[in-house]
Amino acid sequence: MFRIHVERLLNTDINTVFEAIADHARYDRFPGVSKSVLVEEGKEEKNGTGALRIIGAGRLELSERITKFERPNRMHYRIEKSSPFAVEHTRGEIVLTAEGEQTRVTWISEGRVRVPLLGRLMDRAAERSFSKAFSSLLKAIERRV
Repeated sequence: MFRIHVERLLNTDINTVFEAIADHARYDRFPGVSKSVLVEEGKEEKNGTGALRIIGAGRLELSERITKFERPNRMHYRIEKSSPFAVEHTRGEIVLTAEGEQTRVTWISEGRVRVPLLGRLMDRAAERSFSKAFSSLLKAIERRV
């Protein structure tokens, strides 16, 4: 099972950080993201609950459904489909907390890579690569403001 927990304090206000994280169709502006598409709009907001996005990084492609959207503090998501390997995703959440003019971001993702015999090894690789990717994305948000 992979468990990813990235926490970072950004020198950016909470609304700006939330908008950047919630803008699914523009993730391709972040380092390492090669594809970013909003496939289905959310029920009440374009990027809100129910929205379906596809995020690609090289050969990896993830279809993620937004399951909770509470502006500007919380967004949960679930990986519904992935390739080139299957992922059983049990938890995906991003929590933002204002600390003065700064924003603390806590990003948690948990699940299991479903590949016979190699799954555990791939879980560890997923932990390393996704932790690095989440940190890089948050740094990019802070730099762009």
